Amino acid sequence: MSKSYYEILGVNKDASAEAIKKAYRKLAMKHHPDRNQGDAAAEEKFKEAAEAYEVLSDLQKRRIYDAYGKEGLRNSGYSGPGNSEDIFSHINDLFGDLFGFGGGGRGRRRDPNGPVQGEDLRYDIRISFMEAVHGINRQVEITKKETCWTCEGSGARPGHKPQTCPTCQGRGQVVRSQGFFQVTTTCPRCNGAGQVITEPCDDCHGEGLINRSKKVSIRIPAGVDTGSRMRLSGEGEGGRRGGSSGDLYVVIHVDEHEHFQRDGQTIYLRLPMSMVRAALGCEADVPTIHGTAKLKIPAGTQSGERFTLRGEGVASLRGGGKGDMVVEVQVQTPTKLTKEQKELLREFEELTKEHEEEGFFARLFHGHLGKQKKKSDQEKVANG
Repeated sequence: MSKSYYEILGVNKDASAEAIKKAYRKLAMKHHPDRNQGDAAAEEKFKEAAEAYEVLSDLQKRRIYDAYGKEGLRNSGYSGPGNSEDIFSHINDLFGDLFGFGGGGRGRRRDPNGPVQGEDLRYDIRISFMEAVHGINRQVEITKKETCWTCEGSGARPGHKPQTCPTCQGRGQVVRSQGFFQVTTTCPRCNGAGQVITEPCDDCHGEGLINRSKKVSIRIPAGVDTGSRMRLSGEGEGGRRGGSSGDLYVVIHVDEHEHFQRDGQTIYLRLPMSMVRAALGCEADVPTIHGTAKLKIPAGTQSGERFTLRGEGVASLRGGGKGDMVVEVQVQTPTKLTKEQKELLREFEELTKEHEEEGFFARLFHGHLGKQKKKSDQEKVANG
């Protein structure tokens, strides 16, 4: 390798042990042989990074390398990674954290023959706007894999037991060599179980699980919204070899309402109102998500004005009361009028027009006189 170990890892010569480890992890993930099958260049870069890390992560070797280079390492008895147990322990620890396999970390502590917990499941449910506001009990039918009753999840026919996998000797993992480097992977024969079923169960065919339909009751609380998620413990897929069942996650989707709109705990409603009622004022019966409420509309209310009804919103999922309801008045202009209605409106228009014109011309006249007087006063001052 023509590059220095520091250049291979992309760090400075004064890099800390943590920075060196972080750089190596990044390169190892990028060039790992399992992620780049058949790519000789990636495999070579992976080996280079492994050798660089093996030296720079060891304080004594790093000091020798910094002082005398690779020649100094060879003179001190270091001949490269080869079959060094040290580098394998470093790499296995790193990849046990990154990928969940290897000789160290979680991969070493896992018992391939132990209980296996069931998978979690997701169920999407659609409910109406009012069901989300008030809550509802809903019963749904789901098909899932449950623990086989016949073999109790072992996968073996009653009276028989799973046998130790001859490929991995029960470890659930196999080690394969790539040049000087070794990679630990899941056993291809037993898929990491460490056991093989020679006499499979007639019902589950060796899987330990069987498909069954089950009715599940779901209590959806008041106040949920689209995206709300509920967890039903133990309602997921069944476990194997005595493992516990997974959980069922219910994801809520709420339909829109024809009239109400929602933002968190607040409800919005556009209330249509005749121009007469808006002009004179009234007490309106307003539909809410809880029933009907009285709302006092003051005289002269304009279209678009908003009024708040306290406590007429959505209940909080965390408790603490209900939100509010905001009512926006929409003053409507009549479109179909009888002859009598038109005559009355014309009379009203004449009265209104006379009043409005008097007020308009009065303001205009007084404003004009005021400007003229101000101009005259300024001219007097200027002329002395």
